[in-house]
Amino acid sequence: MSGRDMVGIAQTGSGKTLAYILPALVHINHQPRLSRGDGPIALVLAPTRELAQQIQQVATDFGSVIHVRNTCVFGGAPKGPQVRNVFSFTCLISYLLINLLYKYLF
Repeated sequence: MSGRDMVGIAQTGSGKTLAYILPALVHINHQPRLSRGDGPIALVLAPTRELAQQIQQVATDFGSVIHVRNTCVFGGAPKGPQVRNVFSFTCLISYLLINLLYKYLF
């Protein structure tokens, strides 16, 4: 975790989804605690909704131990709650973030 790129290669079902979120969790753990309205500290981008949801599950499982909250932003779900969550969570996992923010902020 020296700040360099990381590649996770392994067989299906071996837990490599953790490679998407582990560097973020380490980074978040070394930051001062967020105040209300701060955040997110980390952004994880995924190419598909399914992968974003898998990464969110891993982030929830591992993040709960160190009190890191996350949210996942994706198409096909109500946008209002997703926009509110973007600004209140420590870790954000998305594949449609740019489109979502553009639509609601501009």
